[in-house]
Amino acid sequence: MATTADFRNGMVINVEGDLFLIVEFQHVKPGKGGAFVRTKLRNVRTKAVLDRTFRAGERVEEVRLERKEMEYLYNTGDIYYFMDTETFEQVPIPVNLIGELRRFLKENERVSILMHGNNPVGIELPFFVELKVAQTTPGLRGDTVTGGTKPATLETGAVIQVPLFIKSGDTVKVDTRTGTYIERVAQ
Repeated sequence: MATTADFRNGMVINVEGDLFLIVEFQHVKPGKGGAFVRTKLRNVRTKAVLDRTFRAGERVEEVRLERKEMEYLYNTGDIYYFMDTETFEQVPIPVNLIGELRRFLKENERVSILMHGNNPVGIELPFFVELKVAQTTPGLRGDTVTGGTKPATLETGAVIQVPLFIKSGDTVKVDTRTGTYIERVAQ
């Protein structure tokens, strides 16, 4: 058990049977009344963000998650298969634990699987991935006064906004946290 004094960013706690990651927290000591801790929590499974206030000194259950490096192999509908890079064991993970990150997941990519005991509870992709542009419309010459963008479909099926000079076949670096274009990768 931990108290609110032990809170730190990245800590995982059990709140009403669900696992939450502390995104940020703030100790507040008002002039009147007792101190409290205001937190922003992200559900490990659903990725939903929740604002929650705890009384100062309140006890919570700290949960230790293990990160295992695995390689994405393939998917069959709603089940994604990953291989443990040490034991070569295949682990099936349902799509609801992966969420929107599946848009940037390509075969043979190494990812971190969050494990609670022997159960997978989430997935972490690298912050940046390099993906090929499968299809985009050609940009119009001279149409760059405002730094315009256009939609591009990546090899994984994700659609992101890219600058007008990007063409089909280019490789781009994408931020997996925000789903935004970072730069074109030299080939």
